[in-house]
Amino acid sequence: MPIVCATNFSDAARRACEAAALLARKAGEPLWVVHVLATDSVRAFGKPLLEAAEAALGDEARRLEKLGARVQRTLLTGKPDTAIQDFAMKQGATLVVTSAPSQETPFLGLGGTVDRLAQSLEVPLFVVREVAALEAWARGARPLKVMLGVDRSLPFEAARDWVKELCKLGPVELVGGRVFWAHEEAQRLGLEHPAGFGEVTPELRQALEQEAAALVEPLARDCKPARVRLEVGMGRIADHLVSLAEKEKVDLLVVGTHHRRALSKLWSVSHHARRLATMSVVCVPAHAATRGPEAAPPQVRTVLATTDFSELGDRAIGYACALTPPGGTVHLLHVAPPQRTQEQLSALRQQLEQKLPRAAVEGGRKVELSVASGSEVPDIITQAAERHSVDIICMGTHGRTGVRRAVLGSVAQAVMARSDRPVLLVRTPTA
Repeated sequence: MPIVCATNFSDAARRACEAAALLARKAGEPLWVVHVLATDSVRAFGKPLLEAAEAALGDEARRLEKLGARVQRTLLTGKPDTAIQDFAMKQGATLVVTSAPSQETPFLGLGGTVDRLAQSLEVPLFVVREVAALEAWARGARPLKVMLGVDRSLPFEAARDWVKELCKLGPVELVGGRVFWAHEEAQRLGLEHPAGFGEVTPELRQALEQEAAALVEPLARDCKPARVRLEVGMGRIADHLVSLAEKEKVDLLVVGTHHRRALSKLWSVSHHARRLATMSVVCVPAHAATRGPEAAPPQVRTVLATTDFSELGDRAIGYACALTPPGGTVHLLHVAPPQRTQEQLSALRQQLEQKLPRAAVEGGRKVELSVASGSEVPDIITQAAERHSVDIICMGTHGRTGVRRAVLGSVAQAVMARSDRPVLLVRTPTA
């Protein structure tokens, strides 16, 4: 699967082509060097312009071949972003490489070719600012230091997949960057809100550290052990992420992208990171996430089971233990009505412990019990699932429909509506 590099023959574009050639050589893939001429320019200058552009492309291709890459070239006409996108799709490219807009570009390239490419490409876009570190990595002189922007989203998973493939090409020193808004995260996790703006409670930091570690854990088999830096945000997340990358002195910043447009760009992390970063940036769209036969099946390591001590609720505990592999963790949760005394909660915890199948512990699983009280049961369950970063929520449901569901409500339905984690619903077999 080829790599495509766009060039306008500037010094910055030459460095981008060198970076693309080094990556192509490491990956053992061909490199396409592309230059796009405006249609109006071709009409005005005709054959002399085409011949000059072809000659320049030929010189660039021969220069890059000396770096060990298998180089092909092509001259396109039209709008640069559209022409490059169409060509990349036609070739089945896995990566598009381009130079970053210069500092003299108005608004740091806002609305320019690179900006438009980032909004339309369905493959990762590598915006090159510096190539020396990549060259040293390609020679095997040192690891490439990479920061991966971490959050719970499909674009992050796509970016994580891209980093995983990069690690297969050579040693990578990986740092995760997790920027968060403290009050928002405390609400999501069901924890005590920090007293002041920008402050973080120890419980909140610990929960976020555990979640971030779980998010980067799939990289452990291909990359060196990654550490994650957490930073509380005040304002745009991208500004904090770029600052973290600068403090860590990384060579490359990798972020996922939602392909936000118009006013939604104002809070787009990838958009501002691409424009403001002082290092090279890779923007990975959600479309680039590994799918089909190449995708690794999800791993179930942590399961949350909830029970109201009914026969149906207790059945969910057994299924949760069956889903959890040896070495995994089962979190058992019971939500009691509000205003329960500490003695009552302790008694309920003992009752919950008695519901645990003996085989669950004997099988090498870790079991954690918790009893909470409150009237908003779906919120408490959802927050517990977030706090423990569970892979699956397991709970019983009576399967009410129609008027009965409208009148009595459904905790399971509310949990599915509020959580983006998989939910396994357990029902009683009918006679």
